[in-house]
Amino acid sequence: MGAIRKAFISPHPPIVVHEVGRGEEKKAAATVEALERLAREVAKIKPSTIIVTTPHAPVFQDYIFINHKDGLSGDFGRFGAPEVKLSYENNLPLAWEITRIANSQGIPCGGLDDILIRRFRISEELDHGAMVPLYFINREYSGFRLVHIAIAAMLFKELYRFGRCIAKAVEQSGENVVFLASGDLSHRLAPDGPYGFNECGPEFDGRLVEYLKIPDPEAILGFDEGFLEEAGECGLRSFIMMFGALDEFEIEPEVYSYEGPFGVGYAVAEFTPTSRITGETLLDRLDRRDIEEMSLIRSNEDPYTALARKSLEMYVMNGTVIDIPEVLPEEMRSGQAGVFVSIKKHGRLRGCIGTIMPTRENIASEIIHNAISAGVNDPRFPPVTEDELDDLVYSVDVLGKPEPISSMEELDVKRYGVIVRSGMRLGLLLPDLEGIDTPQQQVAIALQKAGIRPDEKYTMERFEVIRHR
Repeated sequence: MGAIRKAFISPHPPIVVHEVGRGEEKKAAATVEALERLAREVAKIKPSTIIVTTPHAPVFQDYIFINHKDGLSGDFGRFGAPEVKLSYENNLPLAWEITRIANSQGIPCGGLDDILIRRFRISEELDHGAMVPLYFINREYSGFRLVHIAIAAMLFKELYRFGRCIAKAVEQSGENVVFLASGDLSHRLAPDGPYGFNECGPEFDGRLVEYLKIPDPEAILGFDEGFLEEAGECGLRSFIMMFGALDEFEIEPEVYSYEGPFGVGYAVAEFTPTSRITGETLLDRLDRRDIEEMSLIRSNEDPYTALARKSLEMYVMNGTVIDIPEVLPEEMRSGQAGVFVSIKKHGRLRGCIGTIMPTRENIASEIIHNAISAGVNDPRFPPVTEDELDDLVYSVDVLGKPEPISSMEELDVKRYGVIVRSGMRLGLLLPDLEGIDTPQQQVAIALQKAGIRPDEKYTMERFEVIRHR
Protein backbone atom coordinates (compact mmCIF):
# COMPACT_ATOMS: atom_id res chain seq x y z
CA MET A 1 0.00 0.00 0.00
CA GLY A 2 1.30 3.45 -0.92
CA ALA A 3 1.67 6.24 1.60
CA ILE A 4 2.44 9.91 1.98
CA ARG A 5 5.52 9.70 4.18
CA LYS A 6 5.87 13.42 4.86
CA ALA A 7 4.37 16.68 3.69
CA PHE A 8 6.10 20.03 3.47
CA ILE A 9 5.10 23.65 3.06
CA SER A 10 7.56 25.64 0.98
CA PRO A 11 7.70 29.23 -0.28
CA HIS A 12 8.75 29.89 -3.86
CA PRO A 13 10.60 33.21 -4.26
CA PRO A 14 12.94 32.77 -7.26
CA ILE A 15 15.41 35.13 -5.57
CA VAL A 16 16.44 32.35 -3.14
CA VAL A 17 17.83 30.40 -6.12
CA HIS A 18 21.50 31.40 -6.18
CA GLU A 19 21.68 31.76 -9.96
CA VAL A 20 18.70 34.15 -9.81
CA GLY A 21 19.48 36.00 -6.58
CA ARG A 22 23.24 36.38 -7.28
CA GLY A 23 23.85 37.18 -3.63
CA GLU A 24 20.46 38.76 -2.85
CA GLU A 25 19.31 35.40 -1.51
CA LYS A 26 21.36 36.16 1.60
CA LYS A 27 18.58 38.55 2.64
CA ALA A 28 16.37 35.45 3.03
CA ALA A 29 19.03 33.34 4.74
CA ALA A 30 16.61 31.65 7.15
CA THR A 31 14.46 30.53 4.24
CA VAL A 32 17.42 29.25 2.23
CA GLU A 33 18.69 27.29 5.23
CA ALA A 34 15.22 25.83 5.86
CA LEU A 35 14.80 24.81 2.21
CA GLU A 36 18.17 23.09 2.32
CA ARG A 37 17.00 21.20 5.40
CA LEU A 38 13.75 20.30 3.64
CA ALA A 39 15.76 18.87 0.76
CA ARG A 40 17.87 16.75 3.11
CA GLU A 41 14.72 15.37 4.76
CA VAL A 42 13.30 14.43 1.37
CA ALA A 43 16.57 12.69 0.49
CA LYS A 44 16.29 10.57 3.65
CA ILE A 45 12.82 9.38 2.59
CA LYS A 46 13.88 8.62 -1.01
CA PRO A 47 10.34 9.06 -2.40
CA SER A 48 9.42 7.36 -5.65
CA THR A 49 7.09 10.32 -6.38
CA ILE A 50 6.73 13.91 -5.24
CA ILE A 51 3.31 15.53 -5.52
CA VAL A 52 3.57 19.32 -5.77
CA THR A 53 0.62 21.72 -5.50
CA THR A 54 1.21 25.28 -6.64
CA PRO A 55 -0.68 28.56 -7.08
CA HIS A 56 1.29 29.41 -10.24
CA ALA A 57 0.27 26.55 -12.54
CA PRO A 58 -2.89 27.23 -14.62
CA VAL A 59 -5.55 28.25 -12.08
CA PHE A 60 -9.30 28.09 -12.75
CA GLN A 61 -12.38 29.07 -10.77
CA ASP A 62 -14.02 25.64 -10.67
CA TYR A 63 -11.51 23.18 -12.14
CA ILE A 64 -8.29 21.77 -10.68
CA PHE A 65 -5.54 21.43 -13.28
CA ILE A 66 -3.58 18.17 -12.99
CA ASN A 67 -0.74 18.10 -15.49
CA HIS A 68 -1.10 15.13 -17.86
CA LYS A 69 1.91 15.96 -20.01
CA ASP A 70 4.34 13.03 -20.45
CA GLY A 71 7.43 14.93 -19.35
CA LEU A 72 7.48 17.83 -16.90
CA SER A 73 10.16 20.47 -17.29
CA GLY A 74 10.88 24.14 -16.71
CA ASP A 75 13.61 26.71 -16.26
CA PHE A 76 14.25 30.07 -14.60
CA GLY A 77 14.50 31.99 -17.89
CA ARG A 78 11.82 34.45 -16.76
CA PHE A 79 14.03 35.32 -13.81
CA GLY A 80 17.30 35.76 -15.66
CA ALA A 81 18.70 32.25 -15.23
CA PRO A 82 17.68 30.18 -18.30
CA GLU A 83 20.59 27.83 -17.66
CA VAL A 84 18.87 26.46 -14.53
CA LYS A 85 16.61 23.73 -15.86
CA LEU A 86 14.70 20.91 -14.22
CA SER A 87 12.93 17.96 -15.86
CA TYR A 88 11.05 14.95 -14.52
CA GLU A 89 9.01 11.98 -15.63
CA ASN A 90 5.33 12.57 -14.94
CA ASN A 91 3.77 9.82 -12.84
CA LEU A 92 0.82 9.59 -15.19
CA PRO A 93 -0.83 6.51 -13.63
CA LEU A 94 -1.02 8.34 -10.30
CA ALA A 95 -2.12 11.61 -11.93
CA TRP A 96 -4.91 9.79 -13.76
CA GLU A 97 -6.00 7.94 -10.61
CA ILE A 98 -6.20 11.20 -8.65
CA THR A 99 -8.30 12.60 -11.50
CA ARG A 100 -10.61 9.58 -11.52
CA ILE A 101 -11.20 9.52 -7.77
CA ALA A 102 -11.76 13.28 -7.50
CA ASN A 103 -14.17 13.31 -10.44
CA SER A 104 -16.11 10.48 -8.80
CA GLN A 105 -16.45 12.76 -5.74
CA GLY A 106 -17.90 15.55 -7.89
CA ILE A 107 -14.67 17.59 -7.99
CA PRO A 108 -13.91 18.76 -11.54
CA CYS A 109 -10.23 18.22 -12.32
CA GLY A 110 -7.81 16.84 -14.88
CA GLY A 111 -5.71 17.92 -17.83
CA LEU A 112 -6.41 20.37 -20.64
CA ASP A 113 -7.00 19.57 -24.29
CA ASP A 114 -4.67 20.93 -26.97
CA ILE A 115 -7.31 23.26 -28.44
CA LEU A 116 -7.82 24.99 -25.08
CA ILE A 117 -4.08 25.21 -24.47
CA ARG A 118 -3.47 26.89 -27.84
CA ARG A 119 -6.49 29.18 -27.70
CA PHE A 120 -5.65 30.64 -24.30
CA ARG A 121 -1.86 30.22 -24.57
CA ILE A 122 -1.73 28.10 -21.43
CA SER A 123 1.66 26.78 -20.39
CA GLU A 124 2.08 23.23 -19.14
CA GLU A 125 5.71 23.90 -18.18
CA LEU A 126 6.70 23.69 -14.54
CA ASP A 127 6.00 27.05 -12.89
CA HIS A 128 8.26 28.75 -10.37
CA GLY A 129 5.93 27.64 -7.56
CA ALA A 130 7.07 24.08 -8.28
CA MET A 131 10.56 24.91 -9.52
CA VAL A 132 11.92 26.75 -6.47
CA PRO A 133 11.51 23.96 -3.88
CA LEU A 134 12.42 21.32 -6.48
CA TYR A 135 15.66 23.20 -7.21
CA PHE A 136 16.76 22.62 -3.62
CA ILE A 137 15.55 19.00 -3.56
CA ASN A 138 17.37 18.24 -6.82
CA ARG A 139 20.69 19.13 -5.22
CA GLU A 140 20.16 16.40 -2.60
CA TYR A 141 18.05 13.79 -4.32
CA SER A 142 16.84 12.92 -7.82
CA GLY A 143 15.30 10.00 -9.68
CA PHE A 144 11.74 10.55 -8.46
CA ARG A 145 8.69 11.03 -10.63
CA LEU A 146 6.48 14.08 -10.27
CA VAL A 147 2.76 14.93 -10.12
CA HIS A 148 2.12 18.62 -10.84
CA ILE A 149 -1.19 20.09 -9.58
CA ALA A 150 -2.58 23.64 -9.54
CA ILE A 151 -4.80 25.19 -6.92
CA ALA A 152 -8.31 26.38 -7.84
CA ALA A 153 -10.62 29.12 -6.58
CA MET A 154 -13.03 26.54 -5.18
CA LEU A 155 -14.49 26.45 -1.70
CA PHE A 156 -11.90 25.55 0.89
CA LYS A 157 -13.75 22.41 1.94
CA GLU A 158 -13.74 21.11 -1.63
CA LEU A 159 -9.99 21.71 -1.90
CA TYR A 160 -9.58 19.84 1.40
CA ARG A 161 -11.74 17.00 0.04
CA PHE A 162 -9.58 16.96 -3.09
CA GLY A 163 -6.55 16.45 -0.87
CA ARG A 164 -8.22 13.39 0.62
CA CYS A 165 -8.75 12.09 -2.93
CA ILE A 166 -5.00 12.48 -3.49
CA ALA A 167 -4.33 10.40 -0.37
CA LYS A 168 -6.69 7.66 -1.52
CA ALA A 169 -5.01 7.48 -4.93
CA VAL A 170 -1.58 7.29 -3.28
CA GLU A 171 -2.69 4.42 -1.02
CA GLN A 172 -3.89 2.47 -4.05
CA SER A 173 -0.72 3.17 -6.03
CA GLY A 174 1.91 1.52 -3.86
CA GLU A 175 4.02 4.68 -4.20
CA ASN A 176 6.34 6.13 -1.55
CA VAL A 177 5.29 9.79 -1.70
CA VAL A 178 6.28 13.21 -0.44
CA PHE A 179 3.65 15.96 -0.65
CA LEU A 180 5.07 19.42 -1.40
CA ALA A 181 2.62 22.30 -0.87
CA SER A 182 4.13 25.40 -2.46
CA GLY A 183 2.97 28.85 -1.43
CA ASP A 184 4.10 32.15 0.01
CA LEU A 185 2.20 33.82 2.83
CA SER A 186 1.16 37.49 2.75
CA HIS A 187 2.50 39.77 0.01
CA ARG A 188 1.57 42.89 1.98
CA LEU A 189 4.00 43.05 4.86
CA ALA A 190 5.87 46.26 4.05
CA PRO A 191 5.20 49.62 2.34
CA ASP A 192 8.19 49.06 0.05
CA GLY A 193 7.15 45.49 -0.80
CA PRO A 194 5.78 44.50 -4.24
CA TYR A 195 2.14 44.96 -3.15
CA GLY A 196 2.49 47.57 -0.40
CA PHE A 197 1.34 47.21 3.18
CA ASN A 198 -1.94 46.13 4.70
CA GLU A 199 -2.38 45.49 8.42
CA CYS A 200 -4.13 42.23 7.58
CA GLY A 201 -0.86 40.92 6.11
CA PRO A 202 1.15 40.57 9.34
CA GLU A 203 -1.98 39.38 11.17
CA PHE A 204 -2.56 36.64 8.61
CA ASP A 205 1.04 35.45 8.73
CA GLY A 206 1.06 35.41 12.53
CA ARG A 207 -2.15 33.46 12.78
CA LEU A 208 -1.24 31.01 10.05
CA VAL A 209 2.18 30.21 11.51
CA GLU A 210 0.56 29.52 14.89
CA TYR A 211 -2.04 27.26 13.24
CA LEU A 212 0.77 25.37 11.47
CA LYS A 213 2.61 24.79 14.74
CA ILE A 214 -0.41 23.10 16.39
CA PRO A 215 -1.44 22.08 13.62
CA ASP A 216 -5.03 23.30 13.31
CA PRO A 217 -6.42 22.65 9.80
CA GLU A 218 -9.93 23.61 10.92
CA ALA A 219 -8.76 27.11 11.85
CA ILE A 220 -6.95 27.36 8.51
CA LEU A 221 -10.17 26.46 6.70
CA GLY A 222 -11.96 29.11 8.76
CA PHE A 223 -10.13 32.16 7.41
CA ASP A 224 -12.56 34.80 6.08
CA GLU A 225 -12.13 35.29 2.33
CA GLY A 226 -12.45 39.08 2.60
CA PHE A 227 -9.67 39.12 5.18
CA LEU A 228 -7.51 36.93 2.92
CA GLU A 229 -8.02 39.32 0.03
CA GLU A 230 -6.84 42.22 2.17
CA ALA A 231 -3.87 40.18 3.40
CA GLY A 232 -2.74 39.37 -0.13
CA GLU A 233 -2.05 35.72 0.69
CA CYS A 234 -0.67 33.32 -1.91
CA GLY A 235 -0.45 29.71 -0.79
CA LEU A 236 -3.36 28.97 1.53
CA ARG A 237 -5.25 26.83 -1.00
CA SER A 238 -2.15 24.77 -1.64
CA PHE A 239 -1.74 24.21 2.11
CA ILE A 240 -5.42 23.22 2.43
CA MET A 241 -4.98 20.55 -0.24
CA MET A 242 -2.00 19.20 1.69
CA PHE A 243 -3.88 19.05 4.99
CA GLY A 244 -6.75 17.28 3.21
CA ALA A 245 -4.30 14.61 2.09
CA LEU A 246 -3.39 14.08 5.76
CA ASP A 247 -7.00 14.18 7.00
CA GLU A 248 -7.10 10.58 8.21
CA PHE A 249 -3.93 10.82 10.28
CA GLU A 250 -2.62 12.39 13.42
CA ILE A 251 0.06 14.91 12.39
CA GLU A 252 3.38 15.78 13.95
CA PRO A 253 4.29 19.33 12.85
CA GLU A 254 7.52 21.31 12.82
CA VAL A 255 7.87 24.84 11.48
CA TYR A 256 11.46 25.18 10.27
CA SER A 257 11.41 28.93 9.67
CA TYR A 258 9.35 32.05 9.08
CA GLU A 259 10.55 35.43 7.86
CA GLY A 260 9.22 38.34 5.81
CA PRO A 261 11.98 39.86 3.69
CA PHE A 262 11.07 41.82 0.57
CA GLY A 263 7.60 42.49 2.06
CA VAL A 264 6.49 38.85 1.52
CA GLY A 265 6.03 36.12 4.14
CA TYR A 266 7.94 32.85 3.72
CA ALA A 267 7.32 29.76 5.88
CA VAL A 268 8.94 26.35 5.64
CA ALA A 269 7.35 23.52 7.61
CA GLU A 270 7.24 19.74 7.86
CA PHE A 271 4.25 17.53 8.70
CA THR A 272 4.63 13.85 9.48
CA PRO A 273 1.53 11.63 9.47
CA THR A 274 1.68 9.23 12.41
CA SER A 275 -1.19 7.00 13.58
CA ARG A 276 -4.41 6.70 11.62
CA ILE A 277 -7.42 8.43 13.21
CA THR A 278 -9.93 5.83 14.40
CA GLY A 279 -12.89 8.17 14.94
CA GLU A 280 -14.36 11.11 13.07
CA THR A 281 -11.91 13.06 10.91
CA LEU A 282 -12.13 16.78 10.23
CA LEU A 283 -13.72 16.18 6.82
CA ASP A 284 -16.28 13.84 8.38
CA ARG A 285 -17.08 16.50 10.97
CA LEU A 286 -17.43 19.26 8.38
CA ASP A 287 -19.74 17.10 6.25
CA ARG A 288 -21.87 16.25 9.29
CA ARG A 289 -22.20 19.91 10.23
CA ASP A 290 -23.24 20.81 6.68
CA ILE A 291 -25.92 18.10 6.71
CA GLU A 292 -27.25 19.31 10.06
CA GLU A 293 -27.26 22.93 8.91
CA MET A 294 -29.08 22.08 5.67
CA SER A 295 -31.62 20.01 7.58
CA LEU A 296 -32.33 23.03 9.77
CA ILE A 297 -32.68 25.30 6.73
CA ARG A 298 -35.10 22.89 5.04
CA SER A 299 -37.19 22.55 8.20
CA ASN A 300 -37.53 26.35 8.41
CA GLU A 301 -38.53 26.94 4.79
CA ASP A 302 -41.66 29.00 4.23
CA PRO A 303 -44.01 28.32 1.28
CA TYR A 304 -42.13 30.76 -0.97
CA THR A 305 -38.67 29.22 -0.63
CA ALA A 306 -40.06 25.68 -0.53
CA LEU A 307 -41.83 26.28 -3.86
CA ALA A 308 -38.63 27.70 -5.40
CA ARG A 309 -36.66 24.65 -4.30
CA LYS A 310 -39.22 22.10 -5.42
CA SER A 311 -39.60 23.84 -8.79
CA LEU A 312 -35.89 23.62 -9.59
CA GLU A 313 -35.55 20.08 -8.24
CA MET A 314 -38.46 18.87 -10.38
CA TYR A 315 -37.06 20.53 -13.48
CA VAL A 316 -33.47 19.30 -13.02
CA MET A 317 -34.46 15.73 -12.14
CA ASN A 318 -37.38 15.25 -14.56
CA GLY A 319 -37.28 18.10 -17.07
CA THR A 320 -40.82 19.15 -16.18
CA VAL A 321 -42.36 22.30 -14.73
CA ILE A 322 -44.10 21.70 -11.44
CA ASP A 323 -47.84 22.35 -11.19
CA ILE A 324 -48.91 25.08 -8.79
CA PRO A 325 -49.62 23.26 -5.50
CA GLU A 326 -53.16 23.36 -4.20
CA VAL A 327 -52.11 24.28 -0.67
CA LEU A 328 -50.48 27.71 -0.79
CA PRO A 329 -51.15 31.00 0.98
CA GLU A 330 -53.86 32.99 -0.78
CA GLU A 331 -51.50 35.84 -1.69
CA MET A 332 -49.32 33.43 -3.67
CA ARG A 333 -52.28 32.16 -5.70
CA SER A 334 -54.11 35.46 -6.28
CA GLY A 335 -51.47 38.17 -5.91
CA GLN A 336 -49.17 39.43 -8.64
CA ALA A 337 -45.68 40.93 -8.27
CA GLY A 338 -42.19 40.89 -9.64
CA VAL A 339 -40.12 38.15 -8.03
CA PHE A 340 -36.40 37.43 -7.79
CA VAL A 341 -35.13 33.98 -6.89
CA SER A 342 -31.56 33.75 -5.60
CA ILE A 343 -29.70 30.46 -5.15
CA LYS A 344 -26.52 30.00 -3.14
CA LYS A 345 -24.21 27.02 -2.78
CA HIS A 346 -21.97 26.92 0.30
CA GLY A 347 -22.48 30.65 0.76
CA ARG A 348 -21.62 31.62 -2.82
CA LEU A 349 -24.11 32.82 -5.41
CA ARG A 350 -25.10 29.99 -7.79
CA GLY A 351 -27.82 31.82 -9.73
CA CYS A 352 -30.22 34.75 -9.55
CA ILE A 353 -32.99 35.58 -12.01
CA GLY A 354 -36.08 37.70 -11.54
CA THR A 355 -38.75 39.97 -12.92
CA ILE A 356 -39.24 43.62 -11.99
CA MET A 357 -42.95 43.58 -12.77
CA PRO A 358 -45.34 40.60 -12.82
CA THR A 359 -45.24 38.50 -16.00
CA ARG A 360 -47.33 35.54 -14.86
CA GLU A 361 -50.83 34.97 -13.55
CA ASN A 362 -49.76 34.93 -9.91
CA ILE A 363 -46.77 35.06 -7.54
CA ALA A 364 -46.57 31.26 -7.35
CA SER A 365 -46.11 30.95 -11.11
CA GLU A 366 -43.58 33.78 -11.03
CA ILE A 367 -41.57 31.88 -8.40
CA ILE A 368 -41.74 28.59 -10.31
CA HIS A 369 -40.42 29.99 -13.59
CA ASN A 370 -37.84 32.30 -12.04
CA ALA A 371 -36.47 29.52 -9.83
CA ILE A 372 -35.96 27.33 -12.89
CA SER A 373 -34.34 30.21 -14.78
CA ALA A 374 -32.04 31.02 -11.84
CA GLY A 375 -30.90 27.40 -11.79
CA VAL A 376 -30.40 26.71 -15.47
CA ASN A 377 -30.45 29.99 -17.41
CA ASP A 378 -28.28 32.43 -15.46
CA PRO A 379 -25.52 33.17 -18.03
CA ARG A 380 -22.92 33.64 -15.28
CA PHE A 381 -23.07 30.00 -14.22
CA PRO A 382 -23.38 26.53 -15.74
CA PRO A 383 -26.78 24.88 -15.27
CA VAL A 384 -27.37 23.30 -11.86
CA THR A 385 -26.85 19.53 -11.89
CA GLU A 386 -28.76 16.91 -9.93
CA ASP A 387 -25.86 16.18 -7.58
CA GLU A 388 -25.82 19.85 -6.49
CA LEU A 389 -29.47 20.04 -5.41
CA ASP A 390 -28.92 18.99 -1.80
CA ASP A 391 -26.39 21.81 -1.32
CA LEU A 392 -28.53 24.70 -2.58
CA VAL A 393 -30.09 27.39 -0.42
CA TYR A 394 -32.90 29.57 -1.80
CA SER A 395 -34.24 33.03 -1.12
CA VAL A 396 -37.24 34.69 -2.75
CA ASP A 397 -37.69 38.45 -2.99
CA VAL A 398 -41.20 39.71 -3.76
CA LEU A 399 -40.85 43.21 -5.16
CA GLY A 400 -42.98 46.19 -4.29
CA LYS A 401 -43.96 48.74 -6.92
CA PRO A 402 -40.95 50.87 -8.01
CA GLU A 403 -41.12 54.63 -7.40
CA PRO A 404 -39.01 57.31 -9.13
CA ILE A 405 -36.34 59.15 -7.12
CA SER A 406 -34.19 62.13 -8.02
CA SER A 407 -31.18 61.62 -5.76
CA MET A 408 -29.12 58.91 -4.10
CA GLU A 409 -30.03 60.57 -0.81
CA GLU A 410 -33.44 58.91 -1.16
CA LEU A 411 -31.82 55.46 -1.08
CA ASP A 412 -31.17 53.22 1.90
CA VAL A 413 -29.21 50.14 0.86
CA LYS A 414 -30.75 48.02 3.61
CA ARG A 415 -34.34 48.98 2.85
CA TYR A 416 -34.49 49.81 -0.86
CA GLY A 417 -33.34 48.18 -4.07
CA VAL A 418 -32.51 50.40 -7.02
CA ILE A 419 -33.35 50.41 -10.71
CA VAL A 420 -31.39 52.54 -13.19
CA ARG A 421 -32.58 53.20 -16.75
CA SER A 422 -31.17 54.85 -19.83
CA GLY A 423 -33.13 54.27 -23.01
CA MET A 424 -33.65 50.53 -23.38
CA ARG A 425 -30.91 49.68 -20.91
CA LEU A 426 -31.87 48.75 -17.38
CA GLY A 427 -30.01 47.57 -14.32
CA LEU A 428 -31.38 46.41 -10.97
CA LEU A 429 -29.82 45.67 -7.61
CA LEU A 430 -31.70 44.15 -4.71
CA PRO A 431 -31.52 45.68 -1.22
CA ASP A 432 -29.58 44.41 1.78
CA LEU A 433 -26.82 42.58 -0.08
CA GLU A 434 -23.56 41.55 1.58
CA GLY A 435 -20.73 43.93 0.73
CA ILE A 436 -23.00 46.76 -0.44
CA ASP A 437 -22.78 49.46 2.22
CA THR A 438 -23.54 52.75 0.45
CA PRO A 439 -26.00 54.09 -2.14
CA GLN A 440 -23.00 55.01 -4.29
CA GLN A 441 -21.89 51.38 -4.41
CA GLN A 442 -25.44 50.24 -5.07
CA VAL A 443 -25.97 52.60 -8.00
CA ALA A 444 -22.51 51.96 -9.46
CA ILE A 445 -23.14 48.20 -9.61
CA ALA A 446 -26.62 48.71 -11.09
CA LEU A 447 -25.13 50.98 -13.78
CA GLN A 448 -22.45 48.41 -14.55
CA LYS A 449 -25.05 45.66 -14.90
CA ALA A 450 -27.02 47.85 -17.30
CA GLY A 451 -23.98 48.86 -19.34
CA ILE A 452 -24.61 52.54 -18.54
CA ARG A 453 -21.62 54.81 -18.04
CA PRO A 454 -21.71 56.96 -14.88
CA ASP A 455 -21.42 60.13 -16.99
CA GLU A 456 -24.50 59.26 -19.06
CA LYS A 457 -27.99 60.52 -18.27
CA TYR A 458 -30.08 57.96 -16.44
CA THR A 459 -33.08 57.78 -14.16
CA MET A 460 -33.40 55.98 -10.84
CA GLU A 461 -36.21 54.18 -9.07
CA ARG A 462 -36.32 52.55 -5.69
CA PHE A 463 -38.36 49.62 -4.47
CA GLU A 464 -38.88 47.58 -1.32
CA VAL A 465 -38.98 43.81 -1.10
CA ILE A 466 -40.40 41.15 1.15
CA ARG A 467 -37.56 38.66 1.48
CA HIS A 468 -38.25 34.99 2.15
CA ARG A 469 -35.35 32.77 3.27
